[in-house]
Amino acid sequence: MKVRNYSFLTLIAVMLWMSCGSKQTNNEDKAAEMPSMEDRKYPLSPMTNSPAFEDAKLSDMNYQNGSFSFKVTSEEYKLGEQTPDAAQKMCANSGKGQHIHLIIDSQPYAAKYTSTFEHDVADGQHNLLAFLSRSYHESIKTPDAHIAKRITVKDGSIVAEEDITGPTLFYSRPKGTYVGEDTKKVMLDFYPVNAKIGEDYKVKVQINGEVTIMDTWQPYFIEGLPMGQNTIGIALVYPDGSQVPGMQTAILRTVELRKDPLPEM
Repeated sequence: MKVRNYSFLTLIAVMLWMSCGSKQTNNEDKAAEMPSMEDRKYPLSPMTNSPAFEDAKLSDMNYQNGSFSFKVTSEEYKLGEQTPDAAQKMCANSGKGQHIHLIIDSQPYAAKYTSTFEHDVADGQHNLLAFLSRSYHESIKTPDAHIAKRITVKDGSIVAEEDITGPTLFYSRPKGTYVGEDTKKVMLDFYPVNAKIGEDYKVKVQINGEVTIMDTWQPYFIEGLPMGQNTIGIALVYPDGSQVPGMQTAILRTVELRKDPLPEM
């Protein structure tokens, strides 16, 4: 199935969310409106440190006739293996092991467990991000472990590519449906490109309407999410909280939490 763009209604929702945030120009007023970490309805806490895999490298991307190929090199990181501390993290973990997250524009990522795989990409221009992921879906945040390109696709092949220019934000987790124990700690992870989080840019996180401004690029655990549908949004903002313009600087997603799996039909 071809990758589709966001629906018109979803784009309108993102624009409305961002426009509401951009109307707040007074830092003291904004700080007063956001609850402290202790008073939050949905507590956020930084994840503990993970295996660094500092030598992990993703390179040599090729896309021809509907098939991607990459080169993955590392002394310790291997696709398909479990990350050593997966059990200690106590969050959603892939039984298939470590993998590549492939993101086209603002679409949900596709998890790929081998370095060569088929994947349909619609003709046209796209932002592409591929990064190496731990088995529990946390990105490796080093320059060599990702590829970010502006690509042009025609008839199932990349016919032109260049580096992405301008600040861009990719959404990674949470995604899809969480069941049982996996609902207790849901990981939030995102990937900025051309945007250093801290002094130059921050990330505005919205969880069911509750807003937090993040000034550190790292994964977080969300706790206290209710069963059912939950809305998660991220947006790239300036230090004063105002919106960063661009084609891909705000993403809004819906994820589902379930106490029990759906019954088999």
